[in-house]
Formats: sequence, structure tokens, C-alpha cells
Amino acid sequence: MMQHITRFLANILSPLLAPSYGVFLALWVSVICYQPLGTRMAVFLVVFGITFVIPMFFINILHNFKIIKDWYLYDRKERIYPYLSVIACYIAAAFYLNHVHAPMWLIAFAIGGTLTCIVSTLINFKWKISAHSAGLAGLVALLFHIHFEGLEAFNTFWLIRIMIILCGLVGTIRMYQNQHNLWQVIAGFIN
Repeated sequence: MMQHITRFLANILSPLLAPSYGVFLALWVSVICYQPLGTRMAVFLVVFGITFVIPMFFINILHNFKIIKDWYLYDRKERIYPYLSVIACYIAAAFYLNHVHAPMWLIAFAIGGTLTCIVSTLINFKWKISAHSAGLAGLVALLFHIHFEGLEAFNTFWLIRIMIILCGLVGTIRMYQNQHNLWQVIAGFIN
């Protein structure tokens, strides 16, 4: 039972979903929330497609051609091609956000995600780093920025607390699943 719960939580807190969660938060808790609902939904769905659907499609192709053994990328050496596809998709998301005239801080969030993926990819050649921790740390940073720059539509400090708790939870889950050790989780969060 615990395996099912931890697998479920690791999946919904997947690093591939972090950009979508970040854009969702930006569109619904920052001053951007005053934009029309249809506009916000369209932006969210396009970012979700670019940063989650396309990489998952690519990972599925790699799995079908036996280039990777499993969808969870447990083997550090199998992460290179999926990471490169994610980097390309994050760059595309940043260009898309720029195209729709998103605020610079939201474009910077996408660029930051891209840089985090690049650093994770380079580290991954020698050592396994927690992409789950890196993804959630990016969400914490985004919420801090929204809160402390006065970009929030309402007080988001409680969201920051929840996100920090989720960071601890996902790190614990990844260690429980024997996917990472404490240093790999901490390195992911710092990344």
C-alpha cells in the first residue's frame, strides 16, 4: 500500500509537471489572474502540452525502441536523451511565453527551468541528482518572487509554506523509494 501511495505522490510531483504547476500558480495567484479566463486557460494548456505532453511522448518513443528501460528513468545513464528533449521543450515554452507577452518574471521562470535542466544534465554524467527536488524548488522560488515582489493577487505566504512541505515530502519519498540519497535530494533542491 505504501508503495502505491509513494508512487502516486512522486508522479503528481513529477519534475515534468513543475512548469505547468508554476504557470498555473502564476496565472491564478499573481496579478495575472485578472486576465480573461480563456486567455489564462489557453496559456496554461499550451505550456502543459509543450513541457509535459511532448516530453512524455518522446520518453514513450525511447521506451518503445528500447533506448530506455522504464518510464521512471531510474538509471542515471538513461536520463540523457529525455533530459535533452526536456531542455528543448522548456526553451520552446520560454519562447511561447515571450510570444504571448507574459511578464518577464514568468519568462524568467521558464528560462530558470531550462538552466536547471541543463545543470542537472551535466551533473547527471557523473552523479544522480534529484530532478523532483529541483522542480519543486523552482516552484518555491516562483512563489517567493510573486510574494515578495508584491505580484500576488492575495496573500500567498501559506502557499509557500505548503510548497516547502511538499519539497520535504518529495525528497523523503525519493529516498524511501531508494531513488536518491539525502545529498542527491539536497543537491536537487539547491540546483
